[in-house]
Amino acid sequence: MPEQAICRPEDLREAVSIHTRKITDSCKDKDCIEDLRVYLTRESQVLLDGCAGVKARCAELLYAYLDVEPVAFNRNHYCIDITFYYRILADTAAGRTRPATLCGLAVFSKRAVLCGEDSSAKIFTSDTVLGSPDGLTRLSSNHPTAVVEVLDPMILAAKVRDVCDCPGGESAPCHLPEEILRMFGDELVLSGEKRRLYVTLGQFSIIRLERDVQLVVPTLESALPTKECCDNPGCAEDPCEMFSKIDFPVRAFFPKGCGSSGGSAPCGCGDNCAYRTTTSDNG
Repeated sequence: MPEQAICRPEDLREAVSIHTRKITDSCKDKDCIEDLRVYLTRESQVLLDGCAGVKARCAELLYAYLDVEPVAFNRNHYCIDITFYYRILADTAAGRTRPATLCGLAVFSKRAVLCGEDSSAKIFTSDTVLGSPDGLTRLSSNHPTAVVEVLDPMILAAKVRDVCDCPGGESAPCHLPEEILRMFGDELVLSGEKRRLYVTLGQFSIIRLERDVQLVVPTLESALPTKECCDNPGCAEDPCEMFSKIDFPVRAFFPKGCGSSGGSAPCGCGDNCAYRTTTSDNG
């Protein structure tokens, strides 16, 4: 691990101006998303209609779309609308046949209000595109930047309902991005199905607003990498040096190191038993 640089007044060379992002506000959230509808692919929908039971396997966050708008009557504050797109995988069993995999899309939207520190300057960059709904437009050139950090959600529960038993007024999303739809390789069933799959997800996220600022910081010297470039994965470290860092496996030389007589070995007594013993001794 490289040594941490210590800043002493006599070592300061100069003060330089840098452009970076300041975090103006942030929050953390723990969402329990109950009975989130899953839009299955056509093949998966056929399997669901004829299955005997469903067990949810995992949920993968594919994308998160963020939109930032100022709050009308609360200066310096901005409303962040976030839409999450998930890929849901589940296993279904039909009689005595092997379990089949269901695949579908789930969509969840939420809102947060954070302080964004208003600025009177109009900001334009080479990335600014006039009229672009998702890019840096003239209307949003002074808005702070929203950032969300999210872990893949946990599936807490899953259930199957007949369409006639589903809550009234439920409808498919008005717009699904083409990039999301292409990730499934099959058409999604948005309406007309007999049965529907619902999941309950648990999700952890951190949301923050950032604004561009210019800061003056002291400098010591120019930063240069200390590691030499290498085009061979095996040359990152000398093999003998790597071997010298491994503790001597003392317990591996004990006559009964893999288990007591008359009992089963705690780690299977395979070729890697000595390695497991050494690893456990060292925490």
